[in-house]
Amino acid sequence: MTTLLGRREECETVTQLLDQALSGRSGVLVLRGEAGIGKTALVQHARDRAVPLGFRVECCVGAESETQFAFAGLHQLCGPLLDGVDALPEPQQTALGVAFGQQAGAAPDLFLVGLAVLNLLAEAAEKAPLLCLIDDAQWLDQASAQVLAFAARRVDADRVALLFAVRDTDVDSDHRFAGLPELRLAGLSEMEARSLLATAVHTPLDDAVSERIFAEARGNPLALLELPHGIHAAHLAGGFAVPDARGVPRRVEDSFQRRSAGLPVATQRLLLVASADPTGDVELLWRAAARLGLDREAAAPAETAGLLEIDGQVRFRHPLVRSAVYRSATPPDHRRVHGALAAATDPLSDPDRRAWHQAQAVVGTDEQAAAELERSADRARDRGGVAAAAAFFQRAAELTPEPAARARRALEGAHAQHEAGATEAALALLAVAAAGPLGDLSRARLDLLRAQIAFHLTRDHGVPGMLLNAAEMLAPLDPALSRETYLHALDAAVLTGSGDAVQIAAAASAAPRSEVPPRPVDLLLDSLATTLTKGYAEGAPLLRGALESFRDSPHTDPDQNRQNAGWLWLAGRNAVAILDDELLHALASRNVALAREAGALAALPAALNLMSIASVLMGELTRAGELAAEATAITQATGGLQLRHAPVILGGWRGDEAETIALSAVTAEDAAYPEGSTDASQAQYALAVLHNGLGNYSAAREAASRACESPELALSSASLPELIEASVRAGHPEHAASALEQLQCRARASGTSWALGMAARSQALTSTGSTAEDEYREAIEQLRRSRMGGYLARTHLVYGEWLRREGRRQEAREQLRIAHQQLTDMGIEAFAERAARELRATGEHPRKRTVQTADSLTDQELHIARLVATGATSREVAVQLFLSPRTIEAHLRSIFRKLDITSRRQLREIPLP
Repeated sequence: MTTLLGRREECETVTQLLDQALSGRSGVLVLRGEAGIGKTALVQHARDRAVPLGFRVECCVGAESETQFAFAGLHQLCGPLLDGVDALPEPQQTALGVAFGQQAGAAPDLFLVGLAVLNLLAEAAEKAPLLCLIDDAQWLDQASAQVLAFAARRVDADRVALLFAVRDTDVDSDHRFAGLPELRLAGLSEMEARSLLATAVHTPLDDAVSERIFAEARGNPLALLELPHGIHAAHLAGGFAVPDARGVPRRVEDSFQRRSAGLPVATQRLLLVASADPTGDVELLWRAAARLGLDREAAAPAETAGLLEIDGQVRFRHPLVRSAVYRSATPPDHRRVHGALAAATDPLSDPDRRAWHQAQAVVGTDEQAAAELERSADRARDRGGVAAAAAFFQRAAELTPEPAARARRALEGAHAQHEAGATEAALALLAVAAAGPLGDLSRARLDLLRAQIAFHLTRDHGVPGMLLNAAEMLAPLDPALSRETYLHALDAAVLTGSGDAVQIAAAASAAPRSEVPPRPVDLLLDSLATTLTKGYAEGAPLLRGALESFRDSPHTDPDQNRQNAGWLWLAGRNAVAILDDELLHALASRNVALAREAGALAALPAALNLMSIASVLMGELTRAGELAAEATAITQATGGLQLRHAPVILGGWRGDEAETIALSAVTAEDAAYPEGSTDASQAQYALAVLHNGLGNYSAAREAASRACESPELALSSASLPELIEASVRAGHPEHAASALEQLQCRARASGTSWALGMAARSQALTSTGSTAEDEYREAIEQLRRSRMGGYLARTHLVYGEWLRREGRRQEAREQLRIAHQQLTDMGIEAFAERAARELRATGEHPRKRTVQTADSLTDQELHIARLVATGATSREVAVQLFLSPRTIEAHLRSIFRKLDITSRRQLREIPLP
């Protein structure tokens, strides 16, 4: 097979991608460069090389005019693969069916669609290696681009190769592929450029003409091939100014414009019809052409000129031909062509495309066209295509003649744009909506959205007040939404550390109640408001009742699950506030389970972070690491914001000084998390634990003091014991006594074994003689009844330290041995070393931890091994971890090799940490 001129290394990279897929390791490559630089040629080279190797090849091409049609590009690529959809788990089948408009149902989570596509590709690759070619990926609709980027980040061992070609544009529209392996195409060298030009021009060129072409083309292959066509040599030799490199695609487009302008008028009009419809549907082209009085012979001159091909599909030679033809036409011509396409499009099979063409045919405003677009927006939103819905709503607003209807559609569009992550577009539509007129409810919803956008952008201290205002406006209009908005405002005040939490809590307490029976979210709002306004002792019992309502709400009610899912993170945090380990475990587990069942990959990382933190507090640091690693991997695949909560707390408990300090510094340097914010306080809590473990008690006291100042009740409840231990050891008994009084108050109000155990432990640290010993024993007894193994091990440590200082060496050894063993097994290294130092001080040398076989496994491998050891099949594990079964099998082979075993039965017999 020949190599493209000047692209030997690039062709070799493509070959390596294919070889990698053939060997059973999936691969991804993003080709990037300006228009005409050779991306499409490399895509074709990949196809030509893959077919003889036995690859199945599937393709899709993005089109600028298709960006408003949700999942259009994805359907183009995956449509031929849908015969394998029955092999997917039922939720994935449903998600794909709804996304493609093949069945009704609730809008699927975008990343559940991504998981379905991942497994669809893997199923196809079971029969033959699969090459997916995505050209002009910068013009994919947002939903398709996000799904394909997700799949690209999750393919692993599935004999799948994905090749994206992305054009550099003035607007960075391809950030969705950031982080994927990339190959940037540069221009050809001078020698290669001269060789290519010689193949394009078969007559001798004057040297001045050649030099001008080289200056124009700047090594761009398409420019070298196209610039000489239709341009007189004398014109070229006349002396153009040398353009900069960014002008090359436009000059190639100008060349195509000049070539098309020389064709018959009927041919030019037919080209315009083809350029306005990117589907490539031949029959649609002929139907629209007939409405414009064009016969099929009009296509011949365009085909002869090499601009267009019509066989089973309508294809332009290059995307720049399409854009050149469309941009050169006048607005009246655009409207006539779109009108013909609208009339030629079946309103039953493709109502959205018909509505879009009809909208482009309108001059001024048109209520009928706007109403059709609104219906298209609703259909797009129902399929999960929020970006497409936003585009439809925006155009509908532009076409709406009546101001109130225009404002309503603009508001709906703003909501959709915000949900799609298009903040600037959302704000622009909010400005249209604000011009009104709007009813009271719509005006309140507008203010709510403006506050939500502000919180998303800045985490500014003024945002909680904006949310409070919106909640108060909504109170007489939509009490249920009002109460959720109060809770948003209260949570925002806590997260930002704005100092408004008590004021908002008071306003929420005075707000009218909803007429329906209180929902778990209503109970949570009431209990938090009571706790903040009337004190912990009065609020804690109410808070427990609210959290129990989340725990006990029926699992079988989808609507209730969806409503609760958004608040389970807050509910779980407040289980720490009341030091209730059973509720923490139940709520954190349910949060993860609901996110997994719904395929809500956007929400799952936060749920995994909460479960990871709960696991840390319970002394299950290995499990916590697995969960944090899974959260990180999913966030990388979805392109979301990495959460640092679990990693920094895990680092503090592990005693990993470098990691904890580094993560804390990143938070401290981030303007989005000012001093007093929850994130900043969490970092201080982690530092307090770290320094208590290392014996840096002054540093621990300072960090714990700052964490205790947080309005986040969970952080202060968790940080008080750290502050007491650090204050006692740093010689500040007055600080310890004050913190102990707060902790004891909370323990009495909570009454859990965790709370009572921590209060007794802290009392012991501040006491002497028999009182101290009684409290240590009480603490150990209480904590044994709880899930909090990490705190239990640390209590054995401080009891042993106290016994050694009392001169009771033998009894101290017993407690210190227990502490050292437990802390070492849990991976709580700094505290384990503290126990080891104490043991050596008693004259005993602690045993070093025996290296276990399973220690060689990565966090992900350990997670998979643990699931397989329970009897789960590869397919079941794949569904839970959002991977393909073949990828799970590949990990299992690595696990078996590291553990020197050959079967799942043997895996079940190996103790896993």
